[in-house]
Amino acid sequence: MTSTAEPDYWSLLGVDPDCTDQQLKRAFRREARRWHPDLNSNDPVAEERFKLVNEAYAVLSDPRRRDVWQRGGGAATDVADPFAQGFPDFETYLDVIFGGGSARSAADSDMEPDPPSRSDDSRSSDPPVSAPPPPPPVRAVEDLESVVHLSPDQALQGTLVELTLGDGTMIELNTPPFAGDGWRLRLEGVAPGGRDHFLQLRVVTEDGLRIDGLRVLYKLLLFPPDAALGCAVDVPTLDGPVTLQVPPGSSSGRLLRLRGRGLQVEDERGDQLVEIVVVIPSDLGDAERALYRRLQELASESEQVG
Repeated sequence: MTSTAEPDYWSLLGVDPDCTDQQLKRAFRREARRWHPDLNSNDPVAEERFKLVNEAYAVLSDPRRRDVWQRGGGAATDVADPFAQGFPDFETYLDVIFGGGSARSAADSDMEPDPPSRSDDSRSSDPPVSAPPPPPPVRAVEDLESVVHLSPDQALQGTLVELTLGDGTMIELNTPPFAGDGWRLRLEGVAPGGRDHFLQLRVVTEDGLRIDGLRVLYKLLLFPPDAALGCAVDVPTLDGPVTLQVPPGSSSGRLLRLRGRGLQVEDERGDQLVEIVVVIPSDLGDAERALYRRLQELASESEQVG
């Protein structure tokens, strides 16, 4: 079953809710230019996106309608479709929205710094903008991060990744060599509203080995007696399990090195780092609880003597 969501007007224009009026207008000009049908011939997706941009600005620039929308009331739909008779050319459209010829110069400078602040008297003279009826359902634009799973070799050598964004945009990119688990790659300006999309890389084997460049990382879970007294335990590596001797008194966070057990490029080979993690069983029996209490008493006595 496919779920739909109401458009997020802030995301559509690529601004934050605390943006200024000037920033809102600048974002609107940018997105209107990007999606105006004059500049996207025979593209029905651009037409619908242009209508959404117009609707977003109509709601966000009107304090009353913005308040209704933010409280979950939706956008007002009892207005005529301003594009029912077709789309005006882009410059005429800006003149209608912002009122007067100043729109042209403003439209060409949306990458300039914010002009000095001035009174808001001109805002009241702007003609009201009517939002069109809601377009066909669109998917939410909040999904700004994708997770891609790579094998150790793919992470080491780099690989081609094909990605489909929430709005249907297809992207191909090459991951960098020597990548690691948890890396976040930024795809600039590809998400709806001109925002960035992030690609999180997951490079973890079935045995729980995490790849970080040439290094391999592994968390070894130990019960307190094994960590306190030391033990021999089998741990996985990329070449199969090996026996690791854990020294006595190993606390959580201690790193043990298995030399030469990482990935290899030509004559260079990384190591595997094993991180000790001491865990307490959740289902302690009576006898085990008694032993822990005794250990607690001994630790308290030792502190008093010291």
